[in-house]
Amino acid sequence: MTLLKIVQRQKLLSLGLLMLTLAIGIMIGTLVNTGVHAARTQSAAPDATPLHVPDRVVLGNEFTKLAKSVDPSVVNITADYTPKASASNPHKKGQGGEDQDDDGMDLFRRFFHGDGESPSPSFRRQQSGSGFIVDKNGYILTNNHVVEKVDRIRVKLHGDDTEYKAHLIGFDVETDLAVIKIDPRSSLTPVVIGNSDEMQVGDWAVAIGSPFGLEASVTAGIISATGRDIGARQFQRFIQTDAAINPGNSGGPLLNIRGEVIGVNTMIATQTGGYQGIGFALPINMAVRVYNDIIRSGRVTRGSIGIVLANGEKPELLKALGAKNGVLVQSVEKGGPADKAGIKDDDIITAINGKAVKDGDDLVNQVASSPIGSVSTMTVDRDGKKMDFRVTIGDRAEVFKNNPRFADQQDETEEPSPDTTTQARFGIKIRTLTDADRESMGLPQGRQGVLVTSVDPESFAEDIDIHDKDVIIAINRQPVNSVDDVRRIQSKLQPGDAVAFRIMRMQSLDQKRAPQWLTLYASGTLPR
Repeated sequence: MTLLKIVQRQKLLSLGLLMLTLAIGIMIGTLVNTGVHAARTQSAAPDATPLHVPDRVVLGNEFTKLAKSVDPSVVNITADYTPKASASNPHKKGQGGEDQDDDGMDLFRRFFHGDGESPSPSFRRQQSGSGFIVDKNGYILTNNHVVEKVDRIRVKLHGDDTEYKAHLIGFDVETDLAVIKIDPRSSLTPVVIGNSDEMQVGDWAVAIGSPFGLEASVTAGIISATGRDIGARQFQRFIQTDAAINPGNSGGPLLNIRGEVIGVNTMIATQTGGYQGIGFALPINMAVRVYNDIIRSGRVTRGSIGIVLANGEKPELLKALGAKNGVLVQSVEKGGPADKAGIKDDDIITAINGKAVKDGDDLVNQVASSPIGSVSTMTVDRDGKKMDFRVTIGDRAEVFKNNPRFADQQDETEEPSPDTTTQARFGIKIRTLTDADRESMGLPQGRQGVLVTSVDPESFAEDIDIHDKDVIIAINRQPVNSVDDVRRIQSKLQPGDAVAFRIMRMQSLDQKRAPQWLTLYASGTLPR
């Protein structure tokens, strides 16, 4: 073996030993490093036991069952309106016109949820509340102040992103109740009506609604009081509860522990505008009567005998006049039922049909709930003498038709103005085309039709894409030559009818050419 080969072999051996040494060093370093990290991990909490999530177990209780059964029946209501210009602040008397306390805070507040003041009456505003389904065909009970004097009502069902258009069936200012209706895609789940007269102080109470727009919020508490008179209106005697209710709960149901509706959440007592533990619900027994009247005739009829009772009576008054119970007649409406029957001022009504009258509220409630045209026997104490009078119950709206107190029960529908611009119920303002219109718009002389001068925001016309300055030439294949033609056609249409407008629309103008007009159709179903 030559010297050169020996040297080469020694170099290869040295290189192999070097590589082996490096490999062993890397292995030892890795093991040491891993051991150090493991030691550090173990030493962070050596006496701790890892946590484990248990298998899912459904824990049910009565409130859980109640919420699941009622949630599908509670709805969120959104109403849009354009406020009218006013020099006064509408919140000066609170959201429902209630009197303020000495600190200028609303003590009793109707709690729909609004989006705040708008800087100008031209800006559309929105308010929201709650309601509950009482009929599978889409009838919903809510508070009147949620939907009164608004342009459009929209309803969302729990678990359904669809916004259903609703129309107002009727309302009652005295109880602050309203009935609205939607056209559902399928049968709905109505609530179960309970009996509010069976509720006692201390019973469980559950409120469901959309406070601050948070749909299907459930809160629980107890009945704090019944028959609570807070000086709101004659027929409002509330159930008081401490179940948490806030702006947006208005019109939602108050339930007993069985999930039956026993009240309509209407008002809260607050100095901050939010929940302070005192809420008021109109008893469902009263609400049912109002609802039944509305679906029968569109309005609530209440009986009256045409008398005004003395206010602020003290027990000493009746005692001094020699009566043990009853109410003093302050005045008798001339020509009214009591006047015709012979009842006079200063008479004391002590009984109705043999049943003793406790106080003024007792008398009013009995008379108001009596059928119009029925006859009741009024027992009267007149100067210490007992006398009976047969009185025919009249319709309060007719008996006191000249009393402005009852004027707000009427629907404030504005009549069309007598000028050339007429408000059509499609949500448009129109006028008959003139020769000047035809010339300025580049229409052929002799072209008949009506010119759309404006389209109401979020109206039926806007929904079907009718524009300002469109010219309507036919509706449902019937020629339109004047505003009177539109009136005649629309008078024969009913909510739910299909309507097709044939219109002419001006295309973008080219200054070098005459205006171009396109004829097209706009169609839709009239809202119910």
